[in-house]
Order: sequence, then structure tokens, then C-alpha cells
Amino acid sequence: MNLKQLEIFLAVAESGSFSKGAEATFITQSTVSQHIAALENELGIKLLDRTSRGALLTEGGKLLLEHAHRVVNGVREIEPAMRRFSGMEEVELRIGGSNIPGDYMIPGVLPLFIARHPGVRLTLIQGDSREILHKLAREEVEIGIIGSRFDEDAFTFTPLNRDEIKLMAGRNHPLAAANPIDTDILAQQEFIMREAGSGTAKTITEALTAAGIVPGTLTVRAILGSNEAVKQTVAGGLGLSFLSEISVRKELARGDLAEIPVKGLTISRHFYLVQRSGRELSPAANAMSELIKGQFCRPAMEHPQS
Repeated sequence: MNLKQLEIFLAVAESGSFSKGAEATFITQSTVSQHIAALENELGIKLLDRTSRGALLTEGGKLLLEHAHRVVNGVREIEPAMRRFSGMEEVELRIGGSNIPGDYMIPGVLPLFIARHPGVRLTLIQGDSREILHKLAREEVEIGIIGSRFDEDAFTFTPLNRDEIKLMAGRNHPLAAANPIDTDILAQQEFIMREAGSGTAKTITEALTAAGIVPGTLTVRAILGSNEAVKQTVAGGLGLSFLSEISVRKELARGDLAEIPVKGLTISRHFYLVQRSGRELSPAANAMSELIKGQFCRPAMEHPQS
């Protein structure tokens, strides 16, 4: 059984005539009869009765008609569906973002992306950096932006701009108005930290260790799963935290948070655009990737233009 045979069968069944079916499919009536006979032989069922009223469907023919419609219509939809896919019309793009990219970077470029590609519906899925890699591996998202690079050959990491991570306190914290502090003062403070799987936590741990500070010796009051939760807790006065500069601009401007410079301690990291290695991106994912690289691969971090 092949698609051509089903199309011929539909033409005969819907017109009620072998001759009209031949006209509709641009072949001879004898060729139509041969195709119908081949179908009947393969299925072992008579499909059409030749009567004085024309070609009438048998009960088996009625059943085949129902299925043949679905098959042929489905095949006919393939080409326009692929055109829509290539032209980014009526398509969905699933993108992953770790905490900072998902809350600040991706929403920042979304208005420009939708203005350029109004036929794309974007779904943003968030998680920590490791979770986004898992979602990429399971093909739940097509691309992602995360705050840390991992030694994973299955993924391709494109570095974006650097993000500065600063020590922050609530406005009423005793250190909020202090001059730059020495690293040994950190051991006397209480901290709010991100969960271990986050890119921010990984970067902070590596930077503290490199500066001779053992992260495990710090007093941690709470470990929270989102940057927003950490900001609110720090602003409420529970403790200090290292936070992405991107994420605290509004709070610093309002005076809800204060930066505490630490002598000899500079913490920064790249964000990374990540995709599965060796896999071709869809047109929509490729367009988003190029937009992200255009906005965030710059000498210094800037707000994306919308």
C-alpha cells in the first residue's frame, strides 16, 4: 500500500466513479482499476462494488475511507507545516534559563525577538544551571542560558558577557555604610546562599577558595533556591549574600540594598549560551541565539535594546 493508491481510492470513493476518479488523478481508468485491485488484494477485502449506480463503497471500503482521509490529509499538511516552520510561523520555541538569565536577560530580549518574529510562541523554562543542562539533554528545551560552564562534551557553550558578583547587605546592616572590609571579617558574618546547583553558588565557592577563604567556615543562615528569595531575605536584614550585579540594580538604586566592597576579592563569571553539540537548531532557536549573542557578546554588560 502506498500514498498514490490511497489518493486514487479516495478519488473513486468520493466521486462514485472509476472514470471520474481517473480524471481527478490524471491517469487512465484502467490504471485506476489496477491500483484498486492491488489494494483489495493486499488487504484481502473488497473495497468497491461496481453497480449501475456507480462505484459504491463496501463496509470494508468505508473503514478504509475513514483512515485514508486521515493519512492523505496528514501528508498534505506536511509541506505547508514545514514552510511555516522554516518561516517561523505558528511555531513554539522552548528555551531554558538559569535564575539570573531567566529573570533578567531573556525577558530583556523578548520584546525585540517577538517584534522581529511575531509567529513564534516562546516558552521559558527555568531551573538552576545543572537542571537546564538536564532539560537540554532530554530535549525539553532547545537552547539555554546558564551562569556556569561544565565539563560536558554533549553541550556547546558560547561565552556571553561577564557578570560581576557583589557582596550585598540590607540598608540597615551594620556594614552597609562601611568602607571596604578585609576578608577576615567575612568569617564573623551570617550569610544567605544559593543552592549548590546554581551557577552563582559554583562561582562564589571557587572565588572564595581562590582567595584563601574556606566556604565551609562561613556561617550560613539559609540556603534559598532563587535569586529573588535571596534578595528579599538580605533586604530584610537576615544576613549578607553575594549577588549578581545584573539582578540588584533596582534595589541598589532604591537603597534597599547596599554593596560592601571586600579587599582583594573580585568575583565575576561568564554567562553561557548552551546547546546540544552536533545538533542543528530550528530557525526560531537559531534566530534567538543570534539575537542573544548580538545583545550580550559585548565588551561590557549593557541593557538589551528593545
